[in-house]
Amino acid sequence: MAAARKPTIQGFEDEIDGKTKMIKDSGEKRHIAALILARGGSKGIPLKNIKVLAGVPLIRWVLRAAVDSKQFDSVWVSTDHDDIEKVAKAWGAQVHRRRPEVSKDSSSSLDTIQEFAQLNPEVNVICHIQATSPCLHPFHLKEALELITNQGFTSVVTVARQHHFRWQEVKKGGSVATKPLNVDPSNRPRRQDWDGELCENRSFYIYTRATIEEGLQGGKWAYYEMRPEYSVDIDVDIDWPVAELKVLRFGYFGLDKMVRLLLCNISGCLTDGRVLISVSGEEMISVNTRDTMGICMLQREGVEVILISSSEDLLTEALTDKLSKRTGCEVRQLSKDIQSKVKAMMDDRDLDWKEVAYMGSDAPDVDCLNLAGLSAVPRDAPVVAINAAKYCCSSVAGLGAVREFSEHILLFKKDKSQME
Repeated sequence: MAAARKPTIQGFEDEIDGKTKMIKDSGEKRHIAALILARGGSKGIPLKNIKVLAGVPLIRWVLRAAVDSKQFDSVWVSTDHDDIEKVAKAWGAQVHRRRPEVSKDSSSSLDTIQEFAQLNPEVNVICHIQATSPCLHPFHLKEALELITNQGFTSVVTVARQHHFRWQEVKKGGSVATKPLNVDPSNRPRRQDWDGELCENRSFYIYTRATIEEGLQGGKWAYYEMRPEYSVDIDVDIDWPVAELKVLRFGYFGLDKMVRLLLCNISGCLTDGRVLISVSGEEMISVNTRDTMGICMLQREGVEVILISSSEDLLTEALTDKLSKRTGCEVRQLSKDIQSKVKAMMDDRDLDWKEVAYMGSDAPDVDCLNLAGLSAVPRDAPVVAINAAKYCCSSVAGLGAVREFSEHILLFKKDKSQME
């Protein structure tokens, strides 16, 4: 039996198969939760939910969109794996530690969602976001949730328009003829003459508590159409490079992250940390032209770049002077308490941490890597620095890592119309 929804003084009532469930609305604020399911036992790509995609763990892409949408009273990751739990908490999510009974290969998403709903009775609406949808944007979530909060639907499914002609599957080697399912072969339409079909793109689903408790039976369903460029799903290894290209072009890179200052370590970032000594005793360092071009790109876009060194670096004053002239950057030596010295530079420029990008390479940089609006480390940085950074470069120190991070910073400066 289809669900009926009628307004009451307190909100809405969902009537499913003759049973009435109260869904609080305008009279009392409903608790809307985002729930990302991230089981550790992925067979296609082991631990794919935290595998690094375009510099950050895969699950971070949807967490960023959920948090920045400002639509949710709570954001959760449901997992059975310690490493996924650590990543989720590091990026600000609460963790639902699912029971082994709902963590099997045979367990359905609904099993886990129902368990979460039972353990969190204050939640009235659950937005189940797929961790494998890295091109999700906040505006998708906001517009889809309005179908629940403003238009009275009890469930929302995301779809994308596809233009595929489908044929009936038949057993191989048999004599049974196939037949078209959605096309007349004698009158095959051109793409521009056919609207196509709406197919689930598995980006996210939204359900009221009543719908979940009834096993998704009945209710009033709506679909939310997403453009194809935002429809990315990752199941097997071959999907990964395609998803990385798509997310770099169509992904959501954050809210109000307009970087005005980049602080970049010389040793371990701009250089590989080595100081070469010639036979005559002359000291030399190697700097990649790709990295210096990355610095120039930022400077042309109005981003100030300051190169930093420490007393532990084996860099002479003559070397830092030459580097300053070649890059057009001021060089600062920061020894102990790097964070306070960086904060002093920010105060001089009237900057907040969200307007600062920081590129470091080791334990002394951890505090600044955590605090900066954008932060990065080269691929060969130690684990302590990688865990603190918001972006891990695919390039190593001295061989394009600074250029890569520069391009990442510039993605945040794209015109908003390009992002949405």
